[in-house]
Amino acid sequence: MAGLVGIWWVWLAVAIALGVVEVLLPGFIFLGFALGALVMAAIVGLVTPAIGVAPAMALFAGLSLLAWIVLRLAFRRQSSGARRVLHDINDG
Repeated sequence: MAGLVGIWWVWLAVAIALGVVEVLLPGFIFLGFALGALVMAAIVGLVTPAIGVAPAMALFAGLSLLAWIVLRLAFRRQSSGARRVLHDINDG
């Protein structure tokens, strides 16, 4: 596994797989992980390909958490379309 962490296309494949899982399952659970893996692919491919397993996993976890927080803030105001009815039309 130590050799696979330093290959950019492995991170890209993980990002695509997590994106497919996100499409198949409801909710924004795996989207943050997919974005974290996508950023890790860019980091490993462009910045530092010789990264160890522990720093790579810590960076991936931090990036995924950051992506999840950004997505949470971005979609916070989006409602499900349900509205709260306070007045019944059958009441006089």
